[in-house]
Amino acid sequence: MKFHVITLFPEVIDSYVTASILGRAQKDKLLAVKIYQLRDFVSNKWGKADERPYGGGPGMVLQAEPVIKAVEKIRKGKKMKVLITSPNGKPLTNAYAKKLAKEKDVIIICGRYEGIDARAKKILKAEEVSIGPYILTGGEVPALAIIDATARQIKGVLGKFESLEESRVVSHEVYTRPEVLKHKGKSYKVPKILLSGHRAKIDQWKLRKGHKSRG
Repeated sequence: MKFHVITLFPEVIDSYVTASILGRAQKDKLLAVKIYQLRDFVSNKWGKADERPYGGGPGMVLQAEPVIKAVEKIRKGKKMKVLITSPNGKPLTNAYAKKLAKEKDVIIICGRYEGIDARAKKILKAEEVSIGPYILTGGEVPALAIIDATARQIKGVLGKFESLEESRVVSHEVYTRPEVLKHKGKSYKVPKILLSGHRAKIDQWKLRKGHKSRG
């Protein structure tokens, strides 16, 4: 699977997708993330990709033209799913990520400032996606969330596919060594049930502390 990310800040995307699990997945050719600088597609000599909004208001708006040019260059006439990060978009869930993982190529346009000229979405038939009911300074963090959540659904990315939390019994309350943690004169012990080796009872404990699916 290949992600194409259009952004004003490529370094933000690159630093995350080349590290840890996503970095290893790319080296193993299970996943590819290509990053495009939006300013490379502007028609002015200053590399300016934004303008003041019609109708007034604070902030700036990303122009439609460079966004459309970038997507068309990536597509090269092929049909690809296009996403725009937006707080007003479809919520990102594990179910959505699982569906997205079936795509061969996905283009993600990172929003910035007051947003992207609405005509870009219309012309590109793009789908807006949100990672939560809050406003961020840019679409790079949402883009990374989309990539990360989707990559986990690709077999082999997590090593053993059993590592996928939503496919097994999990709890938000977890423990590791040492068995007894001493801090400021107090002893904090691992729950006895987790040391019992009784798988059925351990799963029951996990279900009480958490839940099987995270969306």
